[in-house]
Amino acid sequence: MTRTTPTIPTSLQFRDDHLEILNQQKLPHKIEYLQLYTLNEFYDAIVTLKVRGAPAIGITAAYGIALSMNHFDTDCLSDFMVRFKADKAYLFSSRPTAVNLGWALDSLENAIQRAQSVNEAKTILLHSAIQLHTEDEVTCRRIGEYGLQLLNEKTTIMTICNAGSIATSKYGTALAPFHLGSEKGKTFHVYACETRPVFQGSRLTTWELQQSGVNVTLIADSMAAHTLKEKNVEAVIVGADRIAANGDTANKIGTSMLAILCKHYDIPFYVAAPSSTFDITLPSGNAIPIEERAPEELTELNGYRISPQETVVYNPAFDVTSHELITGIITEKGILYPSYKESIRHSICHT
Repeated sequence: MTRTTPTIPTSLQFRDDHLEILNQQKLPHKIEYLQLYTLNEFYDAIVTLKVRGAPAIGITAAYGIALSMNHFDTDCLSDFMVRFKADKAYLFSSRPTAVNLGWALDSLENAIQRAQSVNEAKTILLHSAIQLHTEDEVTCRRIGEYGLQLLNEKTTIMTICNAGSIATSKYGTALAPFHLGSEKGKTFHVYACETRPVFQGSRLTTWELQQSGVNVTLIADSMAAHTLKEKNVEAVIVGADRIAANGDTANKIGTSMLAILCKHYDIPFYVAAPSSTFDITLPSGNAIPIEERAPEELTELNGYRISPQETVVYNPAFDVTSHELITGIITEKGILYPSYKESIRHSICHT
């Protein structure tokens, strides 16, 4: 059997009048691409996790509002801005935890403040969305390069959820060192937690790393402690959906558990995220909104009921890891270390 050449998969492609996305609901069994044209289609894709990952959500929302406003028929700039704000609020409501969503929409709103006409505003919106998309790939590659430097001789790594190329424009954040390492001939062995309740680790991370030629082993979330100890895991690296001013980090549910385990076993715990994921308006993780998702994600499996009827469900999608448990934060601007209040202020805020 002929072995296919490893490639880094991507999930977003702009096609002039629509955005083409890799439908992550169908992975790994079916490679399906969807074409998004309308604002409702963009909203649905974000809410239903057809597109997911904080950077990819932000890019998708930027294209969504740019394309929506491009079809708004008016010559009145004030009417245009009223409609923009309504569409922005609608898209912003789709996912409350990932700060990149609001950051991307705010970036576009700031960009069109200089517009003198509706046509100019439409042009600025589309160009700004394309720029965000392009810059994210550069950002992710830089994160990957810093991650490779940080991991150095470490090759046995654990991760949770999917913070990879299909969660961004390319390369990813937490998975970027593995993709770049594969390109450079470095061998990693990655232990991927399955990531309950929607299995983004087993469905997406394992598939993505296999495509890139990275050696990956799947484990259940509840196997993390045993695996860290018995398989000599040298580091844990995860992504982030929002990082507060003190370094507290919101990420997929189960991340905090890994950080606590790393503290016990004296294993470095790293967060990888672009500067757009930092929310310096929040002093700590206590202020980060935590999304709760449908109970069916726990009570059903592939459409079949697996728990008793009337079962009470608590289904937070994220947890917050205390900054005290984080060894370092890998950004496109470099690696941040404690005290995070100081390093974030210096590197991210430029003050």
